[in-house]
Amino acid sequence: MNKVLTRKEGMETDYMVPAKNLILAYIMTLIILLILAFLLYKVGLTEKTVSVCMIVTYVASTFAAGFLTGKKLKKMKFLWGLAVGAVYFVVLVVLSLIGGRAGNMFGKDFVTTLLLCAGGGMLGGMVS
Repeated sequence: MNKVLTRKEGMETDYMVPAKNLILAYIMTLIILLILAFLLYKVGLTEKTVSVCMIVTYVASTFAAGFLTGKKLKKMKFLWGLAVGAVYFVVLVVLSLIGGRAGNMFGKDFVTTLLLCAGGGMLGGMVS
């Protein structure tokens, strides 16, 4: 008999796992940025402090997404983590373009931010 492979109910494909984890990473980013905005308003943080907090936010979010993706997929963990970090960065760039922040986005920090996002995701995948 000819068997037809079907997707079981509730079974995730390899591409659904990173997509869900990217959504979680952006929710995490949103929460951290809201806290940062509140602190900026109430405490009056310096620009340097805000920049460091943004870097930590990017790395922590992509690390978490890479870690969760690696835990779930259990194969090629660091590559999946790298992919999650890179896609996170691409979505960040697209949202910046839509939001009209493209003017200062392609400066000296562009490559650094790409490396931080991709590296955070890859590190998360490796640790998982």
